[in-house]
Amino acid sequence: MRLEDRAKLLNDLRSELLKLQTQRERGTLDNPGRVRAIRRAIARILTIINEETKKENKAGK
Repeated sequence: MRLEDRAKLLNDLRSELLKLQTQRERGTLDNPGRVRAIRRAIARILTIINEETKKENKAGK
């Protein structure tokens, strides 16, 4: 997956998380487990991005 694709997916997941958090505040959330799954997916993407950045920096030195 390219960096641009990961960034787009990250933005999509963050917007979905915001919607779900709003629903949770209103009390209309249907699937509370989805919030946890999205938070984990965001963390995974950020981890991959950080690992690749470190790898590139190390190779550049």
